[in-house]
Amino acid sequence: MKRRQFIALLGAAAWPLAARAQEAGRTYRIGFLVPHAREAPWIVAFFDELLLSGFIEGQNLIVVPGSFNVRDDQLAEPLAAIVKAAPDVIVSGADLATRALQHATRTIPLIGMTEDMVGAGLVDSLARPGGNTTGISLLSPELDGKRQDILMEAVPGARRIAALADSRVTPTRHLETLQEAAHARGIELSVFGVTNLEEIVPAIDNAKASGADALNVLATPLFFANSRVVIERVAALRLPAIYQWPDMAEQGGLAGYGPRFTQIYRQRARMVVKVLRGAKPADLPVEQPTNFELVINLKTAKAIGHEVPAGLVLRADKVIQ
Repeated sequence: MKRRQFIALLGAAAWPLAARAQEAGRTYRIGFLVPHAREAPWIVAFFDELLLSGFIEGQNLIVVPGSFNVRDDQLAEPLAAIVKAAPDVIVSGADLATRALQHATRTIPLIGMTEDMVGAGLVDSLARPGGNTTGISLLSPELDGKRQDILMEAVPGARRIAALADSRVTPTRHLETLQEAAHARGIELSVFGVTNLEEIVPAIDNAKASGADALNVLATPLFFANSRVVIERVAALRLPAIYQWPDMAEQGGLAGYGPRFTQIYRQRARMVVKVLRGAKPADLPVEQPTNFELVINLKTAKAIGHEVPAGLVLRADKVIQ
């Protein structure tokens, strides 16, 4: 039996109990404004999680058309259509999509996800978000620093490293903090900023040309949405690199540290369930990841001719041989 068929049967069995929290006979409507395909593993996991709570697409749940594969530079038309459809809740992408939705509606509940929900000005505070927006804050400023520490451990002889940053979302002070931390360990950190897909490969080339011995790919949806481009270019230059998501090490990156993207989407689904059952976003605290994984890809290390220190390999949660 296929996994999704099994999940559907499991959800159907559990539905009578879960449905007690839903309004009998009501059909709920959910919209998305995300750059991912409906078939992406994390989107599939999201709907699996909804199903386990009694919200079943095609029975008591409808997804607003045009919700998926929405790029940041194509927000206007799908955003207007989704808001006009007046769903019960909208699951948004990162800063740009969430902020655009906030300008478009003050009543439809929004479940956002970004590197720092408070720092981006999307909510008033983690405990009391206010307005119609809540969601998940990814702790990215703190985790970027942790990833830098792991990268320096992974490349112990490095004297110059580089950071690849999304200039639209990474604050200058955050970059300065990373540079100060590197300098304290006798390492020079250069930052290469980009604002779109077309600038990614030239920036990685410039990082390599600058003499960087390793690359910290900082947190941003831009790099995850274009992970194949980033990973392939870094590999071609034989540059050791660490990424925001463990999933990216599994895609071929040397190392990844942070929460799993699929689990974050399951967490978002549980927040959506609370909203569909009557919780107000203003009173629903912003959540943060609680589980973090270090994945090291020794197959990639071998391909680029780099040896990862044994002590770091032993600490990894998962090692790809």
